[in-house]
Amino acid sequence: MPTKTLRIPTTDGRADAFAAFPDHGERRPGVLMYADGFGIRPVLREMARELAGHGYYVLVPDLFYRHGPAPLTGLPAHIGEEARLALMAQVMPLIEAHTTARALRDADAYLSFLAAQPEVAAGPVAVTGYCIGGLLAVRTASAHPGQVAAVAAFHGPVGADGPGTLAGITAQVHFGHAESDLTPEALGELNRVLDTAGVDYTSEIYPGTVHGFTMSDTDAFDPAGLRRHWDRLLPLLGRTVTTS
Repeated sequence: MPTKTLRIPTTDGRADAFAAFPDHGERRPGVLMYADGFGIRPVLREMARELAGHGYYVLVPDLFYRHGPAPLTGLPAHIGEEARLALMAQVMPLIEAHTTARALRDADAYLSFLAAQPEVAAGPVAVTGYCIGGLLAVRTASAHPGQVAAVAAFHGPVGADGPGTLAGITAQVHFGHAESDLTPEALGELNRVLDTAGVDYTSEIYPGTVHGFTMSDTDAFDPAGLRRHWDRLLPLLGRTVTTS
């Protein structure tokens, strides 16, 4: 599986990034994958390679490149609860500094870069994200309705920007929520907003999961939740961005 370490030009500098794609010579649909707050690391590279193996060019940018390259200093191989608390103390100021305006400037750069790659097919792309990356995926899809055909977000604060951002989405959507993140009542409220906006979506709580359930390098990891994630994500991409 070919991979690349990249530097993406943005209006604020150069974002380091990781890409994985099939080794067959054909141009493949593009997928922009936003990491969780702990950034590019082995588990994200593994997930990108897994998705690329299904016929996609997967680009994973460093969300916090303005503060230095990924990964965070001192990121352990396994993020247990004590390490998670310490890391969140480092990450939260970066998340707070990553304003909507910054996120949208970066999304413009990432999508332009993705479209320009010789391995990427012309046509619509998909965007997926985890944790804070799920919110960034929603913002990207809302800001680029003609370019993003699918958006998937997992254990992310997808409704944090309010109904206006959700209403801007024309892509097909899947939201996979952690049971610890969203009550059934809150899920109903979110889904009513999506219904009112006319979004083509699925949105569900993954049973027995806690925040971060897709990440195999954390205590939150849930193998059944990760399988459900792939069971939802791959058909969504199959319906919306064509592989050859």
